[in-house]
Amino acid sequence: MSRIDECKQDLIQFIEEEKASIYPKFFKAFPGGYGEGDKFLGIRVPNIRKVAKKYKDFTFNELSVLIQDEYHEVRMLALFILVIQFEKAKEESQRKRICDFYLKNINAVNNWDLVDSTAHKILGAYLEDKKRDLLYEYATSNQLWLQRIAIIAAFCYIRHEDYDDALKISKILLQHKHDLIHKAVGWMLREVGNRNLPREEEFLKVYYKTMPRTMLRYAIEKFDEPLRKKYLHGEI
Repeated sequence: MSRIDECKQDLIQFIEEEKASIYPKFFKAFPGGYGEGDKFLGIRVPNIRKVAKKYKDFTFNELSVLIQDEYHEVRMLALFILVIQFEKAKEESQRKRICDFYLKNINAVNNWDLVDSTAHKILGAYLEDKKRDLLYEYATSNQLWLQRIAIIAAFCYIRHEDYDDALKISKILLQHKHDLIHKAVGWMLREVGNRNLPREEEFLKVYYKTMPRTMLRYAIEKFDEPLRKKYLHGEI
């Protein structure tokens, strides 16, 4: 048995039939949904992480098989292993190889949970001391998952109190039609405010009346109630 087969065997032992029936609905895998065509085994994230730790030394050749698998949880497993490898990489050349592999297989990062668990930890982190033009290319791509990757990648910089890219990308995505982008942008604006409320409010005062309602609600979720109501009622 190959290591890939062994890995998959370790993974499928955690299948839960109830989850297998719920996940396609939850991740909108039905026709016309944002996850249309995706398949699910029904495995909880903590159990996928357990398997990822066991196979954290997988090669790119092995990961290439996993990351293009038809099952969502198998792709997630490959991405979790990539994150582990990136965070442990000490050499810049190694970090570049991992990020390049991630970008080569970016088509497999095709649902919000896959984006949210990797974009800031791999792409965002790799670009932290480099030009970030790729994030703007993704933000203006008109491809849902690339656009979400762009804004979530900026979470890396928000955590280090660098807010410029998050706010610029938020502006680009301000009138996006999909609620998954509304939620992601609102979430990142909230994270800015958690660290620097004046910076978030500076942005909101310009755009809060025209941004999608869901985006605004996410952005002001942690505000004191009187201030939150002022934004909701357009009284700022």
